Amino acid sequence: MIRINVFIQVDKANKAAVIEAGKELVAGSLKDKGCVAYDLFASATREDVLMICETWTDEASLSAHEQAPHFTTLVPKIQSLATMKIEKFNF
Repeated sequence: MIRINVFIQVDKANKAAVIEAGKELVAGSLKDKGCVAYDLFASATREDVLMICETWTDEASLSAHEQAPHFTTLVPKIQSLATMKIEKFNF
């Protein structure tokens, strides 16, 4: 299994747009083969921080997800509005 934690730092002016794109990304990603979990969270202590937490069965599923239309359109949109940091773990 693979866990991806995507930390998103966004200013107040762009937060609503990032959340909207994030929700679309979650909805599409949950339908991808090999997706175990995919969710968007807001920090309870920092207004400018969101996190996408995703779990995949294997590298092939993650790779297919990264080429899916919802990923290739929505991730660049989020990146244009916020700063993203990615952590990847195999377990």
